[in-house]
Amino acid sequence: MAHRLVVGAGPIGSALTRRLAADGDTVTVVTRSGRGPDLPQVTRIAADATDPERLTALATGAATIVNCANPGDYTRWEAEWPPLAAALLTAAERSDATLVTLGNLYGYGPVDVPISRDLPLAATGHKGRLRNRMWQDALDRHRAGRIRATEIRASDYIGPEVTVASAILRRYADATLHGRTAWVFGDPDQPHTFSDTEDVAAMLAIAADDERAWGQAWHVPAAAPRTLRQALTDLAEQVDAPTPRLRRVPGAAVAMLTPVVPIIRELREVLWQFERPYVLDASVTTEVFGVVGTPWAESVARAAAAWTTTD
Repeated sequence: MAHRLVVGAGPIGSALTRRLAADGDTVTVVTRSGRGPDLPQVTRIAADATDPERLTALATGAATIVNCANPGDYTRWEAEWPPLAAALLTAAERSDATLVTLGNLYGYGPVDVPISRDLPLAATGHKGRLRNRMWQDALDRHRAGRIRATEIRASDYIGPEVTVASAILRRYADATLHGRTAWVFGDPDQPHTFSDTEDVAAMLAIAADDERAWGQAWHVPAAAPRTLRQALTDLAEQVDAPTPRLRRVPGAAVAMLTPVVPIIRELREVLWQFERPYVLDASVTTEVFGVVGTPWAESVARAAAAWTTTD
């Protein structure tokens, strides 16, 4: 059994903490508020994870630091990510804990093929370029022998603990599961991969201890892609909700609001993900580690039950 430091207690950080505790590990969860799963093996700490001295102290004695943090507002990424990433690298190097980072697919930029880890990191937006810089900094230190680092990349989340603020599918489902019309960005009939939060947590746990994962980035296996319309329909059928009603947000409205509404400007940068096929290829992960994605029906059943009973 080992001790782990998990930074962040969102849907993935919480799922990972529960998984690690169930496996017999002790876990320290660090958030600004001190929240996290309330379990006997879990210590919840309120701390500023951008403070390298504080983070190093918390990481001392841990086998792994898992970065599950994520600034919730796109407009804060450029201000909040760099000091957090720097503190994590410092803490990993000083404590000799393996650094496992939860990533996403923004770094590849707009593509028209399944997204494999062999594609170039050719992001065109600042959020994707920022994530790429973070990974390159960690990889440089890994290759220099200063730390052990890996990154686990997933698509948009589906899972019981996913909130309206943390996943676009949940945002739309919050309307359709209650019989309301959902205004959606992009084309709701394009195939899209959705990552089950338990699959993401499982891959983070594997990467923490399996040396084959270190020094590389890995994609989380998932069920076959579904269109947004199909996904929402599947969710609705689970709870006998009405057939989802979807309306597309007009492109002209997005263009008009972009110069004056910061969050719309940030959102527009990643709308390509819903305007063309967004299909995750995790075949290398399956080949190396023997893991596969949760069947779609299971993911939908768990999510629908939770999303109709929580805010």
